[in-house]
Amino acid sequence: MRRTAVIFALTLAILTACESDATLLKREIREDVLIDKVDSLARAVASTGFNAGNVYKEVWIRDFNTFIELSLEVMPEAEVRGALDTFFDFQGEDGNIPDAFVEVADTENLGYKYRFCEARPGLAAHKNTVETDQESSLVQAVAQYVDITGNVAYLSTALPHLEKAMEFLRRDKWNDTYGLITGATTADWGDVQPEHGWGVEIDENTHYTIDIYDNAMFALALGDLAHLCHLANADSSAARWQALRDTVAGNVRRHLWDASRQKYIPHIYLNGSPFPEDFDEDEIWYHGGTAVAAQARLLTSEELAAVNARMVQNVKDAGAQSIGLTLYPCYPDGFFANPMMGAWQYQNGGDWTWFGGRMIQALIDYGMIREAYEELKPMLQRAVDDGGFYEWYKIDGTPVGSGTYRGAAGVLYKANRMLRDYSNNL
Repeated sequence: MRRTAVIFALTLAILTACESDATLLKREIREDVLIDKVDSLARAVASTGFNAGNVYKEVWIRDFNTFIELSLEVMPEAEVRGALDTFFDFQGEDGNIPDAFVEVADTENLGYKYRFCEARPGLAAHKNTVETDQESSLVQAVAQYVDITGNVAYLSTALPHLEKAMEFLRRDKWNDTYGLITGATTADWGDVQPEHGWGVEIDENTHYTIDIYDNAMFALALGDLAHLCHLANADSSAARWQALRDTVAGNVRRHLWDASRQKYIPHIYLNGSPFPEDFDEDEIWYHGGTAVAAQARLLTSEELAAVNARMVQNVKDAGAQSIGLTLYPCYPDGFFANPMMGAWQYQNGGDWTWFGGRMIQALIDYGMIREAYEELKPMLQRAVDDGGFYEWYKIDGTPVGSGTYRGAAGVLYKANRMLRDYSNNL
């Protein structure tokens, strides 16, 4: 009896301590003025438009997808819906979705190959064919719009476009051997291939690959499309898309997840690698694609904990400022023809809040609240210190690119909301 009583007392003490820690954490989050300041900055940035930031004229779907929730807080619903409709208007006959649309007057010096449509005479659109995330991004954005607004009637317009977009990926980007979608070689989630000085278009020099980012985005989109079909009472379609999502998830684990090292491999090459034969690319940790994989629930809780610990260590080893570090170690100078992609530059080892914030969201979703909160703080602090949201940061913390980068604002705003929702659940 005495032993039982002791065990009970110890158990009660442990539970009380845990409850106290959770209570303290919730209070700390509720009282954090950084969260309030960043939310205020984010709302101000999002209230002025849908283009990616002050150095970009275009509205990019991969960016808009990450701040549409914020836009719905501060912009008229009809304007948000209108931006989604514009991507539908520019959809290709084969179902492909462009990267971005822009005013025709602003196309002169941008250098892309443009498409036009009668429905939008003042606009032009273009597609970066190196990346394979545009279709998935649009599905995810529409799912957020419908869930937030409750406008299920919009699906009568949207669903045919979205299903056509997913059919495009399943038909034109599908690899039968691996059961996954393909793209060109890039650095993690990037949209610049190494073979060219600009690097945004697939051509005869492209090295085709399968990677985690594109397929994690695809898995997310397939789950969202199944959800939207269910809302529209199209249950047979919902079952079909959910089955494909489950197939992709299984093949990601089978072909891209390195269980022995607890990491995703960078690439499965389909026609050779663009890098030197003696370069061991498997030593590189792809942080951005891993964060999206976590959002897509392609990791177990134990795997995410191991991955997060390694990412934190990589940030320390690199001397970076936040969990937004894109990858580690970076590709050496000269591996990409585009000079922006030198070592520790841009998508090759830059520090991007745009993806760091997604990792925070995933950690919260998995219940790793303390880790999420601590890893979020450096990104909140630099947003306040800089008075806004820069596109990316150098290793030493120097801000670079757009100073009103809406994608960064959107992911931090959502992470803050998720933390506040947790802290208010008493």
